[in-house]
Amino acid sequence: MANGKLSNSLGNSLGNSLGTLGDYLKEQRLASRLSLRQLADQVGVSNPYLSQIERGLRRPSAEVLQQLAKALRISAEQLYVRAGIVRPDADAASSVELAILADSGLTERQKQSLLDVYSSFMALNATTQD
Repeated sequence: MANGKLSNSLGNSLGNSLGTLGDYLKEQRLASRLSLRQLADQVGVSNPYLSQIERGLRRPSAEVLQQLAKALRISAEQLYVRAGIVRPDADAASSVELAILADSGLTERQKQSLLDVYSSFMALNATTQD
């Protein structure tokens, strides 16, 4: 039973972060005076998919976030942070993560693998520096 509660709270936490991202995207879309359909067309995704992102039901890829940032004229880094892809600090780690995410020569799966490896090395270095 405790495991059920733990996994449920983790699911709620993930849902909350996606909901926060979706709420932020909706605010920015409305501030830009764009309809859901107009933004979806500019980004190159379907209207239902964008609606699901705004409602916190789907997690967009880094590529979609980059296109959303461009269409809404906001920082892609800010969207990556809100989506939980990049940590909110402004050190060298963020620039490495952003470089990986911006590399159009990598697939989404390759980007995620590189980010996971980089993150594990950074965590290892942090524990061994004590």
